[in-house]
Amino acid sequence: MAHAPVLTPVPAQSAAPDRDHLGLRHVEVVAGVIRDARGRILLARRTEGRDLAGLWEFPGGKREPGESAEAALVRELHEELGIDVEPGDPLIAVPQAYPDKRLTLDVREIRAWRGTARGREGQALMWVPLDKLARYSMPPADRPVVAALQQPDAYLVTPMPGADDAAWLDALSSALAGGIRRVQLRAPGLDAARWRRLVEQAVARCRAVGAQVLVNGDASLAGEFGIGLHLRASQLAGATRDALPRDVALAASCHTADELQLAEALACDFVVLGTVRPSASHPGGATLGWGGFAALREGVSLPLYAIGGLTPADLPAARRAGAQGVAAITGLWPAR
Repeated sequence: MAHAPVLTPVPAQSAAPDRDHLGLRHVEVVAGVIRDARGRILLARRTEGRDLAGLWEFPGGKREPGESAEAALVRELHEELGIDVEPGDPLIAVPQAYPDKRLTLDVREIRAWRGTARGREGQALMWVPLDKLARYSMPPADRPVVAALQQPDAYLVTPMPGADDAAWLDALSSALAGGIRRVQLRAPGLDAARWRRLVEQAVARCRAVGAQVLVNGDASLAGEFGIGLHLRASQLAGATRDALPRDVALAASCHTADELQLAEALACDFVVLGTVRPSASHPGGATLGWGGFAALREGVSLPLYAIGGLTPADLPAARRAGAQGVAAITGLWPAR
């Protein structure tokens, strides 16, 4: 579902302090998504002698004290590539912790640019089709940017079916007609035979519109229907990649830093992280808030969805905290 989020630019005076409470440097970096006439996206290779040398990244550089993100991006892309750019909408801001520093990567779409892009600092450049970006080895902070460009920004989690299976399936079809393109089929405790029949019909409806579909917690169902598997947080500790279905999407629900590390070790394609706010499914539980979400985001490079009392209107806030999008039950399920 493409909602074209409009993220509020960070004003120059709000730049983060130079050091955090642990004494680690905080570095603010701006980068641009630059497209050519064919829609390919420009990547630059980090040169020898720099941190993470040899990896590919979205071009940009450090924001100076007192400098707006837009002004920094214009300056950096002129210095590095010799082009004049017109920054567009913010795409995503990714907080990332490294051993010696904490970094925030603020990525903007480039609305227009003039000149001939060349590596003025000796860096190699590559124009890459959108669907090939994930093939390039990148620093941890750049990987979520690829997900924000390629993957759906909404992840629907289905509610429990009521007594009327046809009504539940029709609501799913309405969500798909509204643009949902990633779905988690979830119905804890439902009769197994009934659930299998519903999964079969739901998968057919998702595939008819090209939507990706995953099933919650049931590897056998995922294997039977050739669909993705979404692991519950309680399943992460005992999971091994060899025991999971191959060649299908793998996702997980996480609530803690330890669970995120387990999901990353399993090479999950994406993770749902929460709870951000109180929700109908977790009305009295602890919540992260956006600050807590961003703090957990720092420790992994996985694509993340935020969950917990969210709707598509929360997408800009999610992107500012480093999420590629929002996941929800009530917030994405069509109203009856």
